[in-house]
Amino acid sequence: MKSILIKLFWPVLGPFEKGDGPYSYKASSRSILLIVGVLFGGLSGGSLFFSIQKGEYAAFLPIVVFFGVALVCLVVGGLGSDRAVATLWGNAKSSRKGK
Repeated sequence: MKSILIKLFWPVLGPFEKGDGPYSYKASSRSILLIVGVLFGGLSGGSLFFSIQKGEYAAFLPIVVFFGVALVCLVVGGLGSDRAVATLWGNAKSSRKGK
């Protein structure tokens, strides 16, 4: 099942999985990433609920942004490799040829 989800979410995971340089990974980084994803998902859901309840559809942009952040955090935290988590946190070095 996990391999199917990885293939499904590869457009999100792909940019974070690239690279072959050294990286620094901590298990707490993945946990924090999942917690942040849940918090942004709740913020997106709450914004959607109150936007519909009040009839104010101008909040559509923040809802989409919060949902996008939640999706990236949950996908990388749940399905990504250690390198993907480190890349998202900015703890991975990319060894590009020519630089």
